[in-house]
Amino acid sequence: MYVNLLGALVALASIGPAGDLPQGNEPVSLDPADFTTRIDNRYWPMTPGTRWTYRETDEAGADLRVAVTVTGETKRIANGVTARVVRDSVADGRQLVEDTFDWYAQDRQGNVWYMGEKTAEFEHGKLNTTAGSFEAGVNGALPGIALPGHPTPGMRYRQEFSKGEAEDNGEVLSTREMAETPYGRFKKALLTKDTDTIEPGVLEYKLYAPRVGPVLTLGVSGGPGSREELIDIDKPSAAWVRRAGTAPLGEAPLPPTRRPPRSR
Repeated sequence: MYVNLLGALVALASIGPAGDLPQGNEPVSLDPADFTTRIDNRYWPMTPGTRWTYRETDEAGADLRVAVTVTGETKRIANGVTARVVRDSVADGRQLVEDTFDWYAQDRQGNVWYMGEKTAEFEHGKLNTTAGSFEAGVNGALPGIALPGHPTPGMRYRQEFSKGEAEDNGEVLSTREMAETPYGRFKKALLTKDTDTIEPGVLEYKLYAPRVGPVLTLGVSGGPGSREELIDIDKPSAAWVRRAGTAPLGEAPLPPTRRPPRSR
């Protein structure tokens, strides 16, 4: 039933409006004065000092922990926009497997723009690759939309563009969905369909709860069975947040391993 529902939503979205959001490699001209690091989008309010913790089960069945922390740091992007620094760290037990600085900024219409990332993957504690890293305005890389300010079914947009490195796309399917994770049950959630031009076989569905943020990601193609679910939101210590914002890649504080709270 769930798969059929998603199929129906995809069909509905295909006839909706695309809006004025950038797609593919379309150039954009952004005025830095139109942007802020105070991100209060309804579907992902990024208040500095907030940490989201997720449990991720990948296609191989590995049980990973993910910590996404909005830091107090900002970064001036090459295109002139000042962005908020968000640390996204993935650990297998007590060892980091992926560590990323993400850069976000919000425009006057409430759209949250993704300005790039500095990322690294590790194997057995050693750096494996930094592929996927890019910064808007450097070597032809372009910013994309992380979340529209006023999502409408059928709205399509690029999430990021760095030719051959990062070419992700998003599409709004619905704003009336339900989701349940160990952290709680959510209504009126935003459902998006995320694809990758470089890997056309990859498909994810993501659910964002109002005033909460991302709560559930389902990999349905290109990584069958993968699931990332919210288990906690908290305000860690100032020292923890400071380290998340400044520690070099590979040295981020590890995601919490405590048991998730009961459903709300």
